[in-house]
Amino acid sequence: MNHRTRTRTGGLAAAALLASLALVTLPAPGALASQEGSGQAPDAAKTGAEIDATRATLEQWVELRRILSQEKLDRALGREVLQDRIRMVEQEIARLREATAAARASIAEGDRKRAELAGENERLVQASAGLVGLVASLEQRLQALLVRVPDPLRERVKPLSQLLPADEAAAGKVELDQRFRNVLGILNEVDKFAREITLVSEVRALADGTSAEVTTLYLGISHGFYVNGAGTLAGSGHGNERGFEWQPASEAAASVAAAIAILNNERVAEFVALPIRVD
Repeated sequence: MNHRTRTRTGGLAAAALLASLALVTLPAPGALASQEGSGQAPDAAKTGAEIDATRATLEQWVELRRILSQEKLDRALGREVLQDRIRMVEQEIARLREATAAARASIAEGDRKRAELAGENERLVQASAGLVGLVASLEQRLQALLVRVPDPLRERVKPLSQLLPADEAAAGKVELDQRFRNVLGILNEVDKFAREITLVSEVRALADGTSAEVTTLYLGISHGFYVNGAGTLAGSGHGNERGFEWQPASEAAASVAAAIAILNNERVAEFVALPIRVD
């Protein structure tokens, strides 16, 4: 039974007890005096019944007071419980409001960052489109350059040059950053070779159709000179759009041999004239 039911029941019980008290009547003082003046003794049985009724009524009154006190206590306790629940609900509402405000602020911040990222993405897309065009141009120019460089350099960069896309379809299968790394790797090797004088031993086909083992001196990537071991056959080469081409230059065999000896520390340094060709 809940608090409201108990209150209603207690109220009904109190009303019933009050009605019972109203129905109970004690002998009036005038009646008792009349009985004494007439010399008649009160009826003992009737008096005992009235006393019992009075006692019962008093007991009911005491019970009524107890019920009323209990009802007051229950109402007070119920009020405290209700107030506690109200406070809890108010606290929960306040917490939910704070959480809602924080969520709204977070959503607003997320929308702001999303807008910033969208703008940044658009800028990156535009920049990426420009970079695609740039790397494609570098790849084409680099492929044309590799035709003109000496064979030792071409072999050195072959692992990277093979990764250069042959057409647009092949280029779309390679990541943009990888394409730039390939281009930069090749350019670094070309730059290094161009700033050095390189000596290599090669087997070269001669003009008469024979082959001979020669020592070749490369001045960067623009010119090269070779001489055989006997110092009797020599040649010069330079790069052009057809490749790195060689021509006989046996008249310069002594000069080429002298330059090679100086580079190998086999001869004192001196000026050596070599046949340089400029197209």
